[in-house]
Amino acid sequence: MKLQRFVFGLFSLLISIYAEAQKKVEGPLIHGYGETFAVPQPDLAVDTEADYKVVFDIANAPEDPGKLNPYFNTVARFLNMHAHAGIEKSKLQPVLVVHGSAAFGLLKNKFYKEQFGVDNPNLELLNTLHKLKIPVILCGQTAGAREISVEKRWGKTQLALSAMTALIQYQNMDYALISF
Repeated sequence: MKLQRFVFGLFSLLISIYAEAQKKVEGPLIHGYGETFAVPQPDLAVDTEADYKVVFDIANAPEDPGKLNPYFNTVARFLNMHAHAGIEKSKLQPVLVVHGSAAFGLLKNKFYKEQFGVDNPNLELLNTLHKLKIPVILCGQTAGAREISVEKRWGKTQLALSAMTALIQYQNMDYALISF
């Protein structure tokens, strides 16, 4: 009987540890987006003194235009998880370089609705990223090919000659590349 209680107690402890490790957390930098999983004791320690300069190469959009682009949301996840890990916001320096089908996520709501029949689900997150001073750069070649004029674009979009050019320039400034 004691062995059964011991085994049951050990099993319960392991379940609670697993449940804690699988707990989703929100914020602290971006609320409503970018939920992450708690990782209480990672084997690879997080360097809280390092600068986390990263350029996100975002080329894809979800098949359902009514859904948030998960790759835009990944930037929110990046910010939230590293802030939870104790890294100051000033050390978190993401940049989004957007091209391909993902570029339509940068349309103003009126033009997004004309094209897809639904409101642009990305604008609230994009506005939040802008408030945190995170650049969102659109490939000029994609803008031309997909007829995304300045009048149609979300107002805080920056335009580059090309996604290739922007990615090279940021990597030359020691930004790590994360590509989707």
